[in-house]
Amino acid sequence: MIETRTAAWWRATAALCLGSFVVFINLYVPQPLLPELRQAYGISTLGVSLVMSIATLSLALSLLVFGPLSDAIGRARIMGYTLCISGLCSLLLAFAPDIETLLVLRFVQGFFLGGLPAVAIAWMGDEFDRPALLSAVGLYIGANSLGGISGRVIGGSVAQWGGASAAFMTVGLMTLIGAVLFWRLLPPSRAFRTHSFHLRTALQGLFGHLRSPVLITAYALGGINFLIFINQYSYVTFRLSDAPYQLAATSLGLLFLTYLGGTLGSALSGRLASRFSPARCIVMGVVILMTGTAVTLFESLPLIIVGLTINAFGFFLAHSLASGWVGRYAQGARGSASALYLVFYYVGASLGGFWLEPFWQWAGWLGIAIGSWLLLTITLLIALRMWQMERSQV
Repeated sequence: MIETRTAAWWRATAALCLGSFVVFINLYVPQPLLPELRQAYGISTLGVSLVMSIATLSLALSLLVFGPLSDAIGRARIMGYTLCISGLCSLLLAFAPDIETLLVLRFVQGFFLGGLPAVAIAWMGDEFDRPALLSAVGLYIGANSLGGISGRVIGGSVAQWGGASAAFMTVGLMTLIGAVLFWRLLPPSRAFRTHSFHLRTALQGLFGHLRSPVLITAYALGGINFLIFINQYSYVTFRLSDAPYQLAATSLGLLFLTYLGGTLGSALSGRLASRFSPARCIVMGVVILMTGTAVTLFESLPLIIVGLTINAFGFFLAHSLASGWVGRYAQGARGSASALYLVFYYVGASLGGFWLEPFWQWAGWLGIAIGSWLLLTITLLIALRMWQMERSQV
């Protein structure tokens, strides 16, 4: 097993973080452009949100394929090949002639973007010892947030002078370069053993994980938290693009620098978990997310930014540790177990617009906060249950 802070650990962690960074650049590059796309195509806030939600939905579906498949054919090839295909999809998005073509390409791209997230943590679970896994997962999730930041900043900044096509072209080229570096950095698998793929066996593994109370709590918590967190960012772009703020695409892209709070939360998650226990820190993360949502209710733009930063810290603290929880407690078929966590995670993201849209129509941003707190109360109860399980040593 690879031990923490060794040369192999640094190479593997760097490769997986780079891959994660590239995936989330591609996934989130359109988000700061949503107000502009809404006006350009004359569609509703819910309709334009499909640009994001259709990709996250297809990503979630792909995890049901890549997770079990990785247990049979290995994880590294899946991660490398899907990164390359995702980059090619971004290049094609640059030439999409209409919204229908854009949505179809986003669906296809979302499917292949799921290749690396489906199996990266399972790869760590196979190859790293427990301290190395805890440290690497925090950095890996931190790379998720950096990729999310970069995708939105690039989307807003490049589109300001070259339009959405230039943004997609830039991200596509970055992705192909990142895929080459990923292949060169990732060490060969040593502990992984292939298993012949049988559909019945794969389904048994998936349903076995779904019957595990220890795992289903993490799945539900990750999905509901992400439903709220990511869709708050979509609706805040609508809020801040209107009066009195009237922020342009570049400024909306820079707004996502608040994700740096999530990068910090992810990076600190392993250290905090070692001191306070993972489940206790998950509880803290949910409470912090609820608190940050309250701060965003102020009309002051600086306070809105502070609230979003607090949200990012709390969300990624909980998400990092919930991901590690699955890797720690899954009994066999870790690829399937990690994939299921992300299925819940991204299905939650794709459904968030349908949950929050009525609240937005009812009371604007106050409605978004109320809709958020309703579901976050549920995840707080789930997190407290996880803490109880941990104290009884699961």
